[in-house]
Amino acid sequence: MQFALKAMDNETALEILGWRYEEPYDFYNNEVSEESLLELLGGTYQAVWAEGSLFGFLCAGKAAQVPKGRLAGAYPDGFIDIGLGMDPRKTGQGNGRPFFSFAAAKVQEQHPGLRLRLTVAAFNKRAIHLYRQSGFAEAQLFSTDSADFITMEKGE
Repeated sequence: MQFALKAMDNETALEILGWRYEEPYDFYNNEVSEESLLELLGGTYQAVWAEGSLFGFLCAGKAAQVPKGRLAGAYPDGFIDIGLGMDPRKTGQGNGRPFFSFAAAKVQEQHPGLRLRLTVAAFNKRAIHLYRQSGFAEAQLFSTDSADFITMEKGE
C-alpha cells in the first residue's frame, strides 16, 4: 500500500472528527467542536491518504502528548512525540504495521536526531503489541481522569 501525506484541510478534519470506533476503542471518538477543529487545522496534523482516500492522520510534538503526562514528567527532552489515528474502517485488517511504519518514518525524517516517543492508552493491547514489535519499549505510566497511559520510546 502506498501512503501519502497531505495538508490537513477543513473537509478532512471534519471527516476525522466524525470517525466512530467500536468499544473499547470508542475512547478515541472525538467531538466535532470549534476547539477540536482548530486543533486539527493548527498546522501540526497531517492527513495520510492511500489508494485515493483518507486513511489516517499523524501529528508530532506537543500535539501528540497528553497534557496530564506533562504534569507527571512523562515527556523529558530529547524525543519527538508521534501521534496517529487510523480510519476505524481500516482497523483489524493488518493495516496497522504499514501505516505505523510510514508515520514513524515520516516523523523521524522531519525531526532527524531525535528519538521517537509515543503515548498509548494502557488498555490498547493491540497497539502496544505493534509498538513493541516496532522497537518501542514502555517508559512511564501515568493516569488521567479518563484512562491510564503509557509512554513508549524507540530504542536507540
